[in-house]
Amino acid sequence: MKKKVILDVDTGVDDALGILLAVRSGNMDVLGITTVNGNVSLDQATKNTCKILQLLGMEEKIPVVKGADKPLMRASHFEHHVHGNDGLGGALSDMPVHLQTTAGHASDFIVNQVREHVGEVTLVMTAPLTNLALAVMKHPDLIHQVKEVIVMGGVVQGFGNITPTAEYNMYVDPEAAKIVFQAGFPSLTLVGLDVTRKALLTDEHIRELGDSPIARYVQESTANYMKRYYERNGVRACALHDPLAVGVALNKQLVTTRHYYVDVETRSELCDGQTVCDFQNRLSKEANVHVCMDVSADEFLQLFINALRA
Repeated sequence: MKKKVILDVDTGVDDALGILLAVRSGNMDVLGITTVNGNVSLDQATKNTCKILQLLGMEEKIPVVKGADKPLMRASHFEHHVHGNDGLGGALSDMPVHLQTTAGHASDFIVNQVREHVGEVTLVMTAPLTNLALAVMKHPDLIHQVKEVIVMGGVVQGFGNITPTAEYNMYVDPEAAKIVFQAGFPSLTLVGLDVTRKALLTDEHIRELGDSPIARYVQESTANYMKRYYERNGVRACALHDPLAVGVALNKQLVTTRHYYVDVETRSELCDGQTVCDFQNRLSKEANVHVCMDVSADEFLQLFINALRA
């Protein structure tokens, strides 16, 4: 049976690649895609999500539900210099959007779908965690009804990608992340920069995709993303942050995880949004997060390529 999933996105370049992988894998029953303010505005993230579904020819089959238009307590912090002003690196700029979003709020959609399929739904969160935090605040019993939560975000052993210590999704809404981490989900996996920085899409990988509308989209959308990555890291590649979270939902064997207590800093001048992992149990608190420590990057990249060129 296909795995029932809800994707929660702020659709920029890598969220879009995650959506492509989820749908093209053939192993996921995507119950819906919820959108949130993050890389781009809520409206732009929603528009981008609709475009990706239209590219896939799935606009009639997967509902899109808008969620929070700002973080819980903070101002928005967009990433236009990485994802472009439109969030997709200028790709699909001429595509008109004809997909109608589903009425209601993303947080309620998440709750309703999980209640309809108790114990079956995997939440794949590749954006700031505002929508899930709102869902948990409204319905705390959600934690016992969801199958698992997979979060792309954070970094526990390396440096951040928005500040010296913070990964973007955690930095944008650390209060939401704190709520989610402390909610008590029995199975919560953190797919952070520690592993996503090892999953690098190169020009060679893109050539392996062949010549198709999806392959051409991937090449166009990642061009500026690769340029920015090279400027910062000296490697011409595109880190598959969000697709790896989808990959972990497809196959847990792709990663090695350790169970730790993890919290998020919300009151620091220098370290807001830092994911603090208690490796030595200094805080004497029960482990709450399965933290990804290593990844079989080549195996994941082959999965990604095979799905998109299928």
